[in-house]
Amino acid sequence: MSPTYYGGNRARGQTGLMIGSSVVARTRSWIVLCFGGFLGVLTIGSPAAIAADCPGHPDALGTSRTLVVDPHAHPLIGTMQYRETLPLKDHEVVLTFDDGPLPKYSNQVLQILADECIKATFFIIGEQAKANPEGVRKLVAAGHTVGTHSMNHPLTMDRMPLDKAEAQINGGIEWTSAAMTDPSKLAPFFRIPGLMRAEGVENLLISRGIQVWSADFPADDWRHVSSDRVYQLAIQRLEAKGKGILLLHDIQARTVAALPKIIRDLKARGYRIVHVVPATAEQPATPTTPVEWLLHPPTETTPIARWPAVPNFVFAQTKTLPAPSLADLNAQTAHQPLLPRKTMALANVAATLPVPGRDLFAIPEGSVEVLLSTTLSRRAATRLAMAAETPRAAKGKAGKPRAARTAHAVHGTPKHAAEADGTAPKSAAPKSTAPRPTRVASLKKRAQ
Repeated sequence: MSPTYYGGNRARGQTGLMIGSSVVARTRSWIVLCFGGFLGVLTIGSPAAIAADCPGHPDALGTSRTLVVDPHAHPLIGTMQYRETLPLKDHEVVLTFDDGPLPKYSNQVLQILADECIKATFFIIGEQAKANPEGVRKLVAAGHTVGTHSMNHPLTMDRMPLDKAEAQINGGIEWTSAAMTDPSKLAPFFRIPGLMRAEGVENLLISRGIQVWSADFPADDWRHVSSDRVYQLAIQRLEAKGKGILLLHDIQARTVAALPKIIRDLKARGYRIVHVVPATAEQPATPTTPVEWLLHPPTETTPIARWPAVPNFVFAQTKTLPAPSLADLNAQTAHQPLLPRKTMALANVAATLPVPGRDLFAIPEGSVEVLLSTTLSRRAATRLAMAAETPRAAKGKAGKPRAARTAHAVHGTPKHAAEADGTAPKSAAPKSTAPRPTRVASLKKRAQ
C-alpha cells in the first residue's frame, strides 16, 4: 500500500488500533477488545477523524474514503457519455482537473486542496508536463492521482486517423511519466480532449488497459463566464444528480476563485470527497456490484421497460422429432363425420329432391324475354312492355281494347295450333279476327 495515496487512512487505522490496545490493556477482555476495534472503525470513517488528519484546519472537508478501481473491469466511466460511472454512494463527489500543470494557477489549486486535505485526480497535457515537470512532481508528492490528457490537447480526436490519435496518447503518457521521479505513479486513466470521443480511440485505450474518463457534470469553467457562474453551475448540477464526477480545469483564474466556494458548499450540504486510484497487485479493487456502477441504480419498485433479449440457441443436432400418430393422441381410428348430425340429416334430405324438368326453363318464341336477348329488339320489347302496363281506353272492332289486341298478338298462338290443343272451338272467333304471328322485322321497323 502506497503511503502517498493512503497516508491518511494509515494514520486513522493506527488511531483505531491504539484505541483498541488501550481498551485491551484496561479490561483484558475479548469482548472489550471487539468493542474497541469496532470503535476504531467508526472513528476512521467519521468526519472528526478526517478533520483530525488535516493539521491546522479542524473544519476541513477532507477525503472520506479511497476507491480502488480496475480499468479492465470498467473501461468507460462518466454518464455524460457512457452508461457507467464510478460506484459512488449518495452525496459522494470526485474532483477532477484537466489541462495542467500551469504554475500560475495549478499551484493555487494545489494549495486550496491541501488546506482542505482533499485528494483529486489530474489529467495532464504532455506539453505542460514537458514545460513544467516540477508541477507534475508536486501533484504526486501531494498524494493526488495523475492521469493523462493527450500530448497537445487536439479537439479533433473524434475524426483524426487512428495512428495520429495514438501518437497523441503516447506523447502525453511519455512526457508525464518522464516528469515523475517514480513513473509507476502514473495512473492508467485517460480523458479525451474536449470529450470528443470516438469508438476507435476508445477501443485502442481499452486494449491497452487504460480507463477512459468522461464526467457526470461540468462547471463550464473553460467558457468566458464569471467565477460565481462556475460555482453556481457546479453546485446546481451536483444537486441535480446527487453524486458523481465533477470536471474542472486547473489552468483558469475563474476556477481558482470558484474552488473555495464550491468546497464550502459541499461541506455545508453534507457532501463527501472520494479519492480514486487504480488497482495494483498489492491493492486489489474495491469490492462492488455491477449495479453500483450506475448513477441511479434501479430498485425493485422501479419497473424496467427494456425486456431481456431472446437468446440465440445453438442446436447440436438437426434431427427432427417424428410426427405424432392418432394412437398417441388417444383418438379412434374409425372414420368420424366432419359435420354435426343435424347438418348431415339436412344434406341427406336435399339429396332426395326430384330433378326439375326441362319445360321449366323453356321460353316461348316471340316473347318479351326473347326480344330483350337481342340488342336490336330491345326498344320494341320495351315499348310492348310499357303498353301492357298502361292500357288505353280505345276498343277495337271485336270489343277488346287496342292494347289487349296488341298483347294478344304478341302472346297469341295461331288458330290451327289452338284447335289442335282443343283449347278453343273452331267458331270461337271470326275469320277476320284470327291473330297473326308478329314478325321480328316489323318490330324492328317500328322501333326505328
